[in-house]
Amino acid sequence: MASVVVLPIHDPAGELFPHLRKVMPQMEGVFSGAFLGITAITAETQPEWVDWLETRTFFRCIIHQPGLAVGDQFRELYASAAAAYPPDTLLHLCFVDRLAFILQSAHCQPFIADMRAVHYDESSLIFHRSEAAWATHPANYRAAEQMVTTAGQLLFGRTLDFAWCHLVMRADALGAIIPRTNRPDMSMVAEIIVQAMGQAIRAKDVDWLAWEDPFLAGRDACQLKREREGSLQETRKRLAYVIPMLQLLDAAANGTHNSP
Repeated sequence: MASVVVLPIHDPAGELFPHLRKVMPQMEGVFSGAFLGITAITAETQPEWVDWLETRTFFRCIIHQPGLAVGDQFRELYASAAAAYPPDTLLHLCFVDRLAFILQSAHCQPFIADMRAVHYDESSLIFHRSEAAWATHPANYRAAEQMVTTAGQLLFGRTLDFAWCHLVMRADALGAIIPRTNRPDMSMVAEIIVQAMGQAIRAKDVDWLAWEDPFLAGRDACQLKREREGSLQETRKRLAYVIPMLQLLDAAANGTHNSP
């Protein structure tokens, strides 16, 4: 069964593209292709990298229009990917920075093993951050996102990571869900889970969803973690998407989740 990784890319400074090129051989060994959604500013500032992607048959790309909200970018990317492949294609929705870190770290082989073990069985799959993975993240990151998980437990009796990092769905299932979403911000990723809760959703805890920022920034992990934990700006950054997710879950519990 075909397996395609679906990646939004916002990289106007060109910091992630070299990592993407470096891990391309590992990606080709795991996935049958990659579908990328590139922000307008990234395409404008990194035309050489966009040209490079378009010369590789492994990659298929769309470029978003300027001014498109992040939730609308994700919606366009996921709808386009779902329409581009046969219905039974497994689409791995994840993020370039995490993928680049995983494939250049000790997590590479466990990740590859998990990717190869994914098979369609009438359910979608969320890879959850394990206790070991969460322990690598700043405490304020976890505290903020845990509020969404806790709200989901209280409202729906489900323990799910609505602020997911890696979600696997069939193309036909994703294609059916996306038209029912309308959130313009990052809560759109939670909206996908809300819309999918009528179907079977599995979760698997994995260590390879460890914190990627120290690797990508070339920083000492402990020092960077302390800085982020002490940063009010970082906490507010997390709350900026957590609060809309909480509002989304509350609306869903009241039967009004299609209202932005």
